[in-house]
Amino acid sequence: MAYQSKHKKSRETQLVIEVSLDGLTLREFDKIVSERYGAVCGIDEAGRGPVAGAVFAAAVILDPNNPIEGLNDSKKLTPKKREALFPIIKEKALTYCISSASVEEIDETDILSADLLAMKRAFEGLKSAAGIVLVDGDVLPDIVLDGALKNVIGGDAKSEAVAAASILAKVERDRYMCEMAEKYPGYGFEKHKGYGTKAHYEAIEKLGLCPIHRRTFLKKYITENGQTD
Repeated sequence: MAYQSKHKKSRETQLVIEVSLDGLTLREFDKIVSERYGAVCGIDEAGRGPVAGAVFAAAVILDPNNPIEGLNDSKKLTPKKREALFPIIKEKALTYCISSASVEEIDETDILSADLLAMKRAFEGLKSAAGIVLVDGDVLPDIVLDGALKNVIGGDAKSEAVAAASILAKVERDRYMCEMAEKYPGYGFEKHKGYGTKAHYEAIEKLGLCPIHRRTFLKKYITENGQTD
């Protein structure tokens, strides 16, 4: 059965902090949140924009007594730095889970629904409870918990837990796309990771679509018989 997202955006889902955030580090932000709500779980995704490949999400609860240096929004880190932090996060976190939603699930619903489904799966794979779940963005996945569930726009640049989740999701997806590059050579997945670059579209023109291309993103390349033009 296809997963159906409610796709609801509301100011009520946004986390509100009654103190100034100016100058706060990501760790200080999470400390303020945890003092009010308890253990902080961060959730973020990777792969919403590409035209090929699954979408990934990660959920992380960090150990405040075992800090990790260098955590930041994955987009602000080099691939080498993300790769270096990946095993450290997995080792030092109280609990984490990385999950995904397939290309088929993306095409059966829509990318946001699939994105939220991957987040839900990641959360459900955690081994300890959270007092609050912080989700990057402005829409919440269908998560049931005893604590609070809040959005934080730009959360991967504000919350240490969300930043850690963003790194796990990004690295895992990049590795997956490199595996897909070996399985489906010629598209350059190891370079553009499925994004719609000029080189990627030129490869599609030459080779046609492969099984991990998102058909709903690439309708102009599909004819009535399912082949590329």
